Amino acid sequence: MRRTRSVDDVIASPIPPEPSSYSDRLARLRLQFRREAAERRNRQSAGRPLRVLAYSLVLGRGADPGDDWSTLQAEAEQRGYELGARLHDVAVPVVTMRLPGAHAGRGVYTPPQDRPGWREAERLIRGGFADGVIVMDRHDISSDDDEYHAVIKGLGERYQAFVHLVIPEEPAAPT
Repeated sequence: MRRTRSVDDVIASPIPPEPSSYSDRLARLRLQFRREAAERRNRQSAGRPLRVLAYSLVLGRGADPGDDWSTLQAEAEQRGYELGARLHDVAVPVVTMRLPGAHAGRGVYTPPQDRPGWREAERLIRGGFADGVIVMDRHDISSDDDEYHAVIKGLGERYQAFVHLVIPEEPAAPT
């Protein structure tokens, strides 16, 4: 098992989200691109569901993304998405200097654009084979707020694609 937090844990979190928090803005941006993708799909192919790729970042070479893929498939079915390719990468820690006040929450891993599975996801989206990508949580893409923001914005603006999270962005902790 790769994560200990469940969706119920996130929902039952005692810290209410701040309306103007950075994570809320990221969530709104992500949802904006999803809405735009759905509207475009309805104009072009009424009745066809949005197509998504399943992507998982596993935490070790021996880790099996199968559990994540089962959850991603169930979420895709629940949302009415058509699930395409299943892609994954192994998280490789990057040596960095931690600065006080840095936005990174968890470990820092190879940037998404340097991962073969993520590059394949972008290639498939660019080629029109998918409207978006579904992941467990934002940390499968990046723990760094700026890097995560760049991915959401890049997919949305360049390819009119979206990111769907099973576990939504966590609200910022009080400082």
